[in-house]
Amino acid sequence: MTEFTLHTPETAPDAAQPLLQKSQQAFGMIPGLHAVMAEAPTLLDGYQVLHELFLNSSFNNDEKTVVWQAINVEHNCHYCVPAHTGIAKSMNISDTIINALRDETSLPTEKLDTLRNFTLQMVRQRGDVNQDQLELFYQAGYTQQNVLEIVLALSQKVMSNYTNHIAKTPIDDAFKDFEWTKK
Repeated sequence: MTEFTLHTPETAPDAAQPLLQKSQQAFGMIPGLHAVMAEAPTLLDGYQVLHELFLNSSFNNDEKTVVWQAINVEHNCHYCVPAHTGIAKSMNISDTIINALRDETSLPTEKLDTLRNFTLQMVRQRGDVNQDQLELFYQAGYTQQNVLEIVLALSQKVMSNYTNHIAKTPIDDAFKDFEWTKK
């Protein structure tokens, strides 16, 4: 089996070098995912853009974490679940929320449970949700904008989760304490 290269700014294709420097500045390191994606600079660029756009979505930090981790767990991503656990901790997300997402147990509020359930319906049904599912989502206090922002997050997570599956991206030292396997 051919291993994927974990690029550095020095080994990456020219177009990826500034993107890896951007990752270094943003995270204080080059995450393994970014090092792998650097092989295809357009993928890394797209991923970084989508990440920034989702960070600026209308969801609060708890809700962003729910959407990201619901997708990561559903896709059984050995890399992104630990990475987003670390990210969630840096965003001051409660351990109750973090553990419920990782363990696939109930979240502390019905609204967050509704968000996770709807996100999973979007993933499992490939966006083909029905009117009843949309109405339940809206009744919980979410909007059409939120539906479309889940599409944004899902696009970002497909890029990362699929890359990690293919490349078997090693978990960064910063996230090793959060290693995870699906129950």
